[in-house]
Amino acid sequence: MKIRCPAFFVFLEKIFDGRFEGSICPIEPLLKIDLILPPHRLIMRAVQYGGLLALGGSILFSTKAILVKLAYNYDIDSVSLLNLRMLFALPIFVGIAIHKFSQDRTKVNLALEYKWSIILFGFLGYYIASLADLEGLKFIDASLERVIIFIYPTLVVLLSYFFLKKRITRVQLYAIIATYIGVVIALSGNMAVASSENFTRGILLVLLSAFTYAIYLIGSGMVAPKMGTRIYNSLSMTVAALAIIVHNALLHGFNILEFPWEVYLIAFLISTLSTVIPSFMIVEGIRILGASKTSIIGTIGPISTIILASFILQEDIHAIQWIGSILVIVSVVFVLVKK
Repeated sequence: MKIRCPAFFVFLEKIFDGRFEGSICPIEPLLKIDLILPPHRLIMRAVQYGGLLALGGSILFSTKAILVKLAYNYDIDSVSLLNLRMLFALPIFVGIAIHKFSQDRTKVNLALEYKWSIILFGFLGYYIASLADLEGLKFIDASLERVIIFIYPTLVVLLSYFFLKKRITRVQLYAIIATYIGVVIALSGNMAVASSENFTRGILLVLLSAFTYAIYLIGSGMVAPKMGTRIYNSLSMTVAALAIIVHNALLHGFNILEFPWEVYLIAFLISTLSTVIPSFMIVEGIRILGASKTSIIGTIGPISTIILASFILQEDIHAIQWIGSILVIVSVVFVLVKK
């Protein structure tokens, strides 16, 4: 049966709500479910679909560090690169927010009610965290950056314990300790440059990114369920985009046409392939599988980054770095499972 593809933002909404009802779209074969299958087969197919989305989203997220390192070959600073990324992504998130508001007017009142939370957590989670991460990537390898960033689940647990009085289990505590031991081991694989000032600066910047992102996740857990994940995510990204646009204008003015064409291509890929598309894939994976299972599947991210960094960026990955990285990943899995 032929069905027309809806307008772009409606199309996105239908993709991630799984409500295709007789339309002819390029991804229809991926979403089509044969209703004559017995219930247990339907459940298995849904789980497989959710797993593929979570896996694909995690791998796409992991390409960001690779693309950023490639962009730095063209003499662009972190603020300008983040500005281009946000300029490409902003229209999509604004469009989704407008579409959601038009569907449910009560969302407007909720957005106004939680405006300061949206501004604060959007500023921390997408502006500060993203800027610190991109700046840190100037000084350390992409493979190491991904391992350090990946400690954010442990920071969520620790911050929740100190400020929200949430209990930490013994298994979580051991896993958190093992996580930081793994980070130290991974860092020891870079001892040749570990003493340099820029290397230390890069590590601290990426740690700052993980820390602010953890705060964003805690805050989002309080606000997003009240107004909807998609609209909250879109508004938070909009806040961060406006912040970086102002930052870039103050630093460099409004000239954004001074870079080689390769920079614009990479920025476009970062904003779409490594930001917009995987964010919605992960949201859909969470809807099907739940947050815990999706998070565990997401542990493929650091491994994916290490492999891509080795092949594309020709980074030297030492055995000791693999050992530290795997220890971090396994430990984080235990933290996530025991949440």
